[in-house]
Amino acid sequence: MFREVVRKKQVLSEKECIEILRNEKRGVLSVIGDDGYPYGLPINHFYNDEDGKIYFHSGKTGHKIDAMEACDKASFCVYDSGFRKESEWSLHIKSVIVFGRIEFVEDHQKALEISRRLSYKFTDDKAYIDNEVDKFGQAVLVFSLMPEHITGKIVHEA
Repeated sequence: MFREVVRKKQVLSEKECIEILRNEKRGVLSVIGDDGYPYGLPINHFYNDEDGKIYFHSGKTGHKIDAMEACDKASFCVYDSGFRKESEWSLHIKSVIVFGRIEFVEDHQKALEISRRLSYKFTDDKAYIDNEVDKFGQAVLVFSLMPEHITGKIVHEA
């Protein structure tokens, strides 16, 4: 059902893919938008080691929400900042693509906890995070991507 990476020497291990998902702060979530057009948007995320899902937070309305309600299939692409080998101008970039299904988090307390955990990727200021969750928690929507297929590779962008 899912395609394999053509250049096998570039494939990342599952462990490397999870590390990128765990450590990088942002990626591009792609859903099927209006009239069947792809809709991709930059978004921050939280990879949960406990259940293997990728969590996102959002407002409760908009193009993205409408698209996910119409079709739960999505892909999420994350890539690192890359590195240069000595005397090379071009980057070597590790990227991961996750294919899966969107699930909305119905349990509001779980949604708030996920929002807190996601926030710790950006700051360790507990007071700030608690204040933001208290102030905006009622307006937040949390959803997850349940991976069905994860693939990663390293690319030399020459």
